[in-house]
Amino acid sequence: MSEIITRQDTGDTPASGEHLDVRWAPAEPAPRPRRLWLKIGLPAATVVAAATVCSLVLIAPGTTAAGVPVGGQTVGMAADSISSRLASIQVSLGDGGPTVSAADLGATVDASALADEAFAGSPLWNVSAWFAEYGTPTVTLNAERAATTLRAALPDAYVDPTPAAVSFQDGAYVSTPAVDGTGISLAAVSDALGSALASGASTATVDATPEAVPATVTTAAAESAVERLNGMIAEAGFYAGDDRAVPVSAAELASWLNVETDASGAFTITADAAAIQLAVDKLPEVVNQDPVTAQVLANEAGEVLTAIVEGQDGRVLGDTSGVARDFADQLATGDASYALPVDVTPRETVSTVRLAEVDLGEQRLYLKENGKVVDTWLISSGRDGAVTFTGHYSIGWRTPLQDMTGTSRDTGTKYTQPDVPWVMYFNGNQAFHGAYWHNNFGNQMSAGCVNMPPALAKQLYDWMPNGGDVWIHS
Repeated sequence: MSEIITRQDTGDTPASGEHLDVRWAPAEPAPRPRRLWLKIGLPAATVVAAATVCSLVLIAPGTTAAGVPVGGQTVGMAADSISSRLASIQVSLGDGGPTVSAADLGATVDASALADEAFAGSPLWNVSAWFAEYGTPTVTLNAERAATTLRAALPDAYVDPTPAAVSFQDGAYVSTPAVDGTGISLAAVSDALGSALASGASTATVDATPEAVPATVTTAAAESAVERLNGMIAEAGFYAGDDRAVPVSAAELASWLNVETDASGAFTITADAAAIQLAVDKLPEVVNQDPVTAQVLANEAGEVLTAIVEGQDGRVLGDTSGVARDFADQLATGDASYALPVDVTPRETVSTVRLAEVDLGEQRLYLKENGKVVDTWLISSGRDGAVTFTGHYSIGWRTPLQDMTGTSRDTGTKYTQPDVPWVMYFNGNQAFHGAYWHNNFGNQMSAGCVNMPPALAKQLYDWMPNGGDVWIHS
């Protein structure tokens, strides 16, 4: 503040001691400082910040992606530009032929990936990457839409293919091969669009010569399905363990199955659970059974030679309430062997060891089962000098009738004996057989074999299995 002194203006100088009117008054305001930098600096800073942001989100000038200029655009804008550019391309079907648009064909390209590639390689801030080219476009057509559009434009070029088929005939599944149709190559259209897009052309020309169009359902697919279905026929049935307790015939299985194709041309199998239930309802009377003891013939070494009675396991069927539905689901996977819920009582086995024992001293044959004699009769073994060799043997080759020739060991004379019946060899050329040419049994008469009346030889032939034990002793 500055001091102000006032008085009456009389023109006289104030006398000594004269009172003066003295008061304080506000000082004159000081001038404000000038802030021109705010007027200039704030807009400039905004511009710089905006430019910085743009350099981080925009694609560099002069950049092309798949032949489409995308400089100065965001990735999203660039993707839209590429897609729009593709949709606008016109396709001529042959020189002077009808024209369709890429949009009509359902043509698409991975525009986002192409735009991302362009931005990654040439962001606006990277001056050294300006005016770069990116992306080789791969154009994809909507197959159904494209075929419809092209067929409408060139109907004479199209003949529908005949799909392969599968049918059931005479107890087996058979296939009918596919027949190719004709049409315009969609691959050629895709390639032409890709080339036009990359080169910046607004039109593309495609060879309109019809080419073979394979059926969606191929011959190979049908043949594979037939092999699978016939494999199911071979194994179809309800199983109790390893035993196919209730086989399912080819015709019955085929009546359960529905064989169709899906959109990809693959064959699928479904099964009718209601039809399967009719078979399930009959299972108890077939599956349930009492055990039967097996009876087998064995040798002294314990090897089973043959079965007299096969025997069978006992079985009791369990709960079948879900069998039909479960089997239907299983058949859809190609598996036609259904394991039934059964309680099994294993069969017992009784073994009988049979022995043909010859006592040379007695000139007698003994038939023994498990060591007990079940029959016996007189025989004739080899003469002195042509003896029947002692030892333990087993029955090998057999024949119901044979002409025998040889040389007697005791006389050296050759012999031929026609129509020798019921021959069973046990030691080289020594055998049991019938002898119709003499009736002197109980005495040594042969050239080394053990012979007996033909009827008894047949009894032995039927009684003793191959591999059965033979014991010759004195």
